[in-house]
Amino acid sequence: MTSTEDLYHSSMVTNCALNASLSYTAIALNIITIYAMRKTSSLPRPLRTLLLSLAVSDLGVGIFVQPYYVVLLVIELKGADPVDKSMDNAMYAMADTFSIVSFLSVFVLSVDRFLAVHLHLRYQELVTQRRTVLAVISIWMLSVFLAVTGHFWLPLFLLDFFPVVLGFCLICTGLVYCRIYFAVQRHLREIQSLQVRRTEQNVGDMEHTARMRKTAISTFYVYLVFLVCYLPEYCTNMVVSHGELSDSLKTFRLYSWTLVCVNSSLNPVIYCWSMRHIRHTIINILRNTHPCR
Repeated sequence: MTSTEDLYHSSMVTNCALNASLSYTAIALNIITIYAMRKTSSLPRPLRTLLLSLAVSDLGVGIFVQPYYVVLLVIELKGADPVDKSMDNAMYAMADTFSIVSFLSVFVLSVDRFLAVHLHLRYQELVTQRRTVLAVISIWMLSVFLAVTGHFWLPLFLLDFFPVVLGFCLICTGLVYCRIYFAVQRHLREIQSLQVRRTEQNVGDMEHTARMRKTAISTFYVYLVFLVCYLPEYCTNMVVSHGELSDSLKTFRLYSWTLVCVNSSLNPVIYCWSMRHIRHTIINILRNTHPCR
C-alpha cells in the first residue's frame, strides 16, 4: 500500500468515526431545537417557520444521510460488493434534497430579513404566515424535483447547471446581507438624529430596529457557517466536473463531504447562541428534563 493509499484508508476510518458520532449530535440537537422553536412564541411566525424548515432538513441529514455515508465507507473499507446502483442514486438524491432545502432556506431567510428591515411596519401585512408556509412547501417540492431529476434523468444538470445557480445565489445572499447591514445602519442614524425629540414612536422605532438587527445578525451567522461548510465541497465538485478525480482529491472530498454534514450539527448551536428566546426555551426544557433534587 502506497503512502497515498494509506492516507486515503486512514481518512476513511476517521470520517467514518466522525460521521457516526456527528449523526447522533445532529439528531439530538435538532430535535431539541425543533421542540424549542415550537414553544418559542416570541419569534416572528414567518421567521420561525423558515428556521423550522431548516432544522427539519438538518434532522434528515442526521437520520438518513450520515448513517448511509458511514455504511458506504465501511463497505469500501471491507472491500465488499458496492450498493445497488438504484439504491445508491436514491440515497444520494435524498442527500441532495436536504442540501438544496438547506441552501434555499438560507437564501429565503436572507430575503425575509431584508423585507423585515425595508418594509418596516408593512412587513406583517405582506409577509404572512400563509405565504411563508407556501414558500416552505415550494422549497421542499423544488428540492425533491431537482435532486431526483439530477440523479435519475439528467445527471449533467447537477454537474453543469446547478453549480452555476448555486454560486449565483450564494453571491446574491451575501449582497442581500450587505444591503441589510447598510439599511440597519441608516435606520439607527435616523433614530439617533431624532433623540432630541424623544417620543413614544421613536422609542418603538428603536426597539423594532434593534430586534430586526439581532435577527438579521443571527440569520447571517447561519449563512456564514453554511458558506464555510459547503464551499469546499462546492469547489471540489467544480474541479471533478472538469477533470479527473486524483487520489489526493478523493481524500480531500471525504473531509469536504463530512464538513457539509457538520453544518447540520452547527445550526442548532447558532440558534441557541445567537437567539436569546430559543436559548432560554432550551434551558427551560433541559431544567424540566433534569430537575434539581
